[in-house]
Amino acid sequence: MKPPTKQVAVLGSTGSIGVSGLEVIGASNGRLQVIALSAHLQLDLLLAQAIEHSPRWVVATDRSAAEQFDWSALPKDTKLLIGPEALVEVVSQAEVDIVLAAIVGSAGLASIWAALEHKKTVALANKEALVMAGRLVTQLAKDHQAALLPVDSEHSAIFQALQAGRPSEVERLILTASGGPFREFTPFQLKQVTVAEALDHPVWNMGPKITVDSATMMNKALEIIEARWLFDIEAERISVAIHPQSVVHSMVEFVDGSVVAQLSPPDMRLPIQYALHYPERVPGVADRQDWSRSFSLEFLPPNTDRFPALELGFECARSGGSSGAVLNAANEAAVGAFLAGELHFTEIVPACRSVLEMHSFLSEPTLDQLLELDRWAREEVSRWVCA
Repeated sequence: MKPPTKQVAVLGSTGSIGVSGLEVIGASNGRLQVIALSAHLQLDLLLAQAIEHSPRWVVATDRSAAEQFDWSALPKDTKLLIGPEALVEVVSQAEVDIVLAAIVGSAGLASIWAALEHKKTVALANKEALVMAGRLVTQLAKDHQAALLPVDSEHSAIFQALQAGRPSEVERLILTASGGPFREFTPFQLKQVTVAEALDHPVWNMGPKITVDSATMMNKALEIIEARWLFDIEAERISVAIHPQSVVHSMVEFVDGSVVAQLSPPDMRLPIQYALHYPERVPGVADRQDWSRSFSLEFLPPNTDRFPALELGFECARSGGSSGAVLNAANEAAVGAFLAGELHFTEIVPACRSVLEMHSFLSEPTLDQLLELDRWAREEVSRWVCA
């Protein structure tokens, strides 16, 4: 018997995860279908995607850009919604089965929250939701019996490897990191890094914000916090290993010393496909490892002096509370300032630490308090930049 078609809302469909997600859906032989698409500013691409996939809803979250855009070619059965609040409206619809949450940054939190409240399966590519509000988001998923499935390659690898044993048998989680383009740079070289160099990742093709995060290794810091909440494990039982080849996406060490790893070429279509089809494995479009050719795998300890962002990640994972929201917001603002030429590469992490140390820590903040701290942290970075 043919399984029922799953209706997928792709939020952030014009970004790298969204585009890869649409490839996975298109190759699913009808088992997955696009029911909604959203984008912020890349409206030409959003319109092209809508023409190809004929979703029921298209959401353009930037109101000004959307109202000036020519939507005349939109399929006649596709409804256009404008504004960020429309994301919540769409994910709340009964017809939506899965939400591929691929909006970058804190902007994705509201729609993820609404999807979980409505018992949707959330394929989570937005790590910031758990970094900001991990305790609240995971509790919300439990309360509403909603599935929260990781799409980040590292967390997908851990999720898969964890199935080799019981939770009580897990010793530690090992997140792998490519090390980015500057893993062997001296402090002097790091001070000379340009925006173009930071955006030239040696392995992955990602959006500008996450590419810069990979270069500072703040991306791994945020993944440490995400893993702490997603897998309900103490920060002391999370490690990081530098793995330049990006073939081993992460590992789980069990109490008997066995280490289970997930390996595949660096291709985000595989973890996306795993989340969208879970619990089944199906043939797909992701690249395969060529076992007829020799290759080597290298693992190195991270240099925390060169990349101090990692320690920030561990600190926030240990302390919990409001620290993750402040770190995430400060980093988004600092990366934005770097991309705008207002901040040096080596000033991104110090700006984040400064704001984190200035904030009034809350051990059990509400969502409203976290959103207010998010706003405050961004303003503090702006002051830090202008100082």
